[in-house]
Amino acid sequence: MGYNVKTEKRNEPVGKREFRTFENLEVYQVAREFRKKMYAVTRQLPDFEKFELTSQVRRAAVSLTNNIAEGHGRYHFADQVRFFLAARGALQELVDDLNIFEDEKYLKPEKIAALKNEAWRALGLINGYLRYLRDRKTDDRSTVRENNYTSTEKDEALARLDEALGFAAPF
Repeated sequence: MGYNVKTEKRNEPVGKREFRTFENLEVYQVAREFRKKMYAVTRQLPDFEKFELTSQVRRAAVSLTNNIAEGHGRYHFADQVRFFLAARGALQELVDDLNIFEDEKYLKPEKIAALKNEAWRALGLINGYLRYLRDRKTDDRSTVRENNYTSTEKDEALARLDEALGFAAPF
């Protein structure tokens, strides 16, 4: 599964292209829908979970979309990677929360399975975006760079990304 970041028409004049934000990214849109569904699920939890599990799920769900938005807004490769890896971590946390829902029988198994399928779709898109960042970084030799990051930090970010994507199969 790949990730197509460049969706604008190639023959459209540069001046006429619409400005694109994180809200235009498919990965963000899918993660946002998943976040909304996880919020809805928390309304179904027992009252005694209100300040524990509900709060934890909501924080992780917000972290998922916040990290995608912030990562997209960062200029430096290492920052982008770090935030998208954090989004991926938040998503994995939410999958574990779904396992708690299953273990405690808070939701029907088919509802949990459907939510997990949505989580895996979001994970595939996050991994695809990380691959896009890696490939763009590997192929990009002519970009003007600010010197806030040392080459060691960039190499470490690339190594961290390669390691993370190595564990990402089959996405």
